[in-house]
Amino acid sequence: MRLRPFLTALSLAAVAGFAVLSGPAAAQDRRVPTQTELALSYSPVVKRVAPAVVNVYAAKVVQQRNPLLEDPIFRRFFGIPGGPGGGLGGEQVQRSLGSGVIVDPSGLIVTNVHVIEGADEVKVSLADKREFEAAIVLKDKRTDLAVLRIKDGAEKFPFLDFANSDALEVGDVVLAIGNPFGVGQTVTHGIVSALARTQVGITDYQFFIQTDAAINPGNSGGALADLTGKLVGINTAIFSRSGGSQGIGFAIPANMVRVVVASAKSGGHAVQRPWLGAKLQALTPELADSLGVKRPAGALVANVLPDGPAARAGLKAGDLIVSVDGQAVDDPNAFDYRFATKPLGGAAKLGVVRGGREIAASVALATAPDIPREEIVIRSRSPFFGAKIANLSPALADELQVKGADEGVVVLDVDNGSYASNLGFQRGDVIAEVNGEAMRKTADLDRLSKQANRSWRIVIIRRGQKISAVFSG
Repeated sequence: MRLRPFLTALSLAAVAGFAVLSGPAAAQDRRVPTQTELALSYSPVVKRVAPAVVNVYAAKVVQQRNPLLEDPIFRRFFGIPGGPGGGLGGEQVQRSLGSGVIVDPSGLIVTNVHVIEGADEVKVSLADKREFEAAIVLKDKRTDLAVLRIKDGAEKFPFLDFANSDALEVGDVVLAIGNPFGVGQTVTHGIVSALARTQVGITDYQFFIQTDAAINPGNSGGALADLTGKLVGINTAIFSRSGGSQGIGFAIPANMVRVVVASAKSGGHAVQRPWLGAKLQALTPELADSLGVKRPAGALVANVLPDGPAARAGLKAGDLIVSVDGQAVDDPNAFDYRFATKPLGGAAKLGVVRGGREIAASVALATAPDIPREEIVIRSRSPFFGAKIANLSPALADELQVKGADEGVVVLDVDNGSYASNLGFQRGDVIAEVNGEAMRKTADLDRLSKQANRSWRIVIIRRGQKISAVFSG
């Protein structure tokens, strides 16, 4: 069984769109429908929602590579200049199709990052067949959410209001709207099958709405709406053996979407979230027994960083966080979601079990400290050729979910086909030492990479583990 995003590679052929809620709606009446009511239609809801759902077309130019061009001996023999991947090779345009939802009358659209990742051009098609170019306002890879803005939009567009996704209950009826397989606007219905799914592995913030509404490739970024016509989630992924819908789909809750949109509206290019200043781990049955906890649920504090919000709130290693502002926390993923959706400023009240009794801790909702990142791409002949690096800070460590380090030099990205890529460097790797010298700033690694060394002794930290390697050449 594989987890698949809804995005699929399709030609720019199909056009679809979706919808707006015009005016307040009554609260959803939760009850078993009568036989007469079963003959009723969802059409009124669809008519309100459909105009605010759009098709998102993304195109990017990729360089076709010949593997021989990566061989320096081949390049030297034929006199091909430049680094790996340069000099020869044709270009090809890759196109993809997904969905999006207008969430502001000015033309602000939410979709998935994987729909528009790497795109050189983005267009959106509305339900009325009009097509607009769109600018990427913000990309938040941690949630797989992106915010677009319609260019040259001199009108008010139909849009969807956000629902309170925390008010959802298992069994609630929902509608999924998108453009599966590029066939055009499609509406399916189902129920909320489960809430707070945290073991899905799609994004950093794993806290998904599960639904059995039929969703397929092309639905990425589309709307999951309730029967009041409000947006309860953004459809993101499915469990599937065949690539098609098998009744298990996942949506990002509207309360998380709201946070990302608010950052885009404020003019930010990155989402600002509260920082705890502590490392958390799951509570196993064995740890629960040792702590005297009856149920193995909660987020266990593994360590607390000095002078961070957690330290100032009095949290200690071994504390078990079981709630945030009265909302239960079953594991670290649930805590991350609850804490990340809190507005900055003020404080959050944590329920904490310590020594067998529950206490309260008030944690300030503040961002992690940052420093100038001084991002550079290594272009010197070395094992780091093609690696984009930055100075690590608590803010960047939190963004990249780096474990085991809060300062030093971290890999942000690696060029495909570069030496760094071929040697296995990954985003989030902390380069701790090179040839016995500690790497504290990007300037340190840039200087060392320019040295003509035949042997490189490198220590990196990956997912909290130190890895040592020696490269020759």
